[in-house]
Amino acid sequence: MKRTTLFMLLFTAFSILAQDKFKTTTAIVNFEASVPLFEEVKAVNKLGTIVLEPQTSALTCIVTIKDFRFKMDLMQEHFNDNYIESRRYPKAVFKGKIEKFDLKDINEIEKEYDVKGKLYLHGKSKIITVKALIKRVPEGIQIVSNFPISVSDFNIEIPYVVANKISKTVYTDLSGIMK
Repeated sequence: MKRTTLFMLLFTAFSILAQDKFKTTTAIVNFEASVPLFEEVKAVNKLGTIVLEPQTSALTCIVTIKDFRFKMDLMQEHFNDNYIESRRYPKAVFKGKIEKFDLKDINEIEKEYDVKGKLYLHGKSKIITVKALIKRVPEGIQIVSNFPISVSDFNIEIPYVVANKISKTVYTDLSGIMK
């Protein structure tokens, strides 16, 4: 009995370390483009996909734009139809590499990594570098990242009428646990 239990524990440990990919489809992406004294411009998407390939340090994040939820339906409608044009550009995608990443170094203590890659949004792409905090949790590998996005980098036009009510920089954060 002890031998069988030990074998199962070793098999489980090695399968986790040798895993080809870690993935989640329930990553949370928040963004805020509020300015003081005006209505809050904030949304959340709880259906983001994150894929980590430990052998190559590749990290891919995909968000379906229509899955962002705002407090006000009208704000969500304007976001999808007028600003981000989600029918024409349905997804935001980040593909990059985690610098100096080694799965063997990941434990319960959070470590900060630089992640460099290309962000595709609104039909444009830009190379960006973001910081990510990565650690092992009981459910898998957790990643948390915060980064600003300039609307001008992605040709997102804000109508003159509301231009002073929406920030030119969108503060974005991402979190997820990959299994």
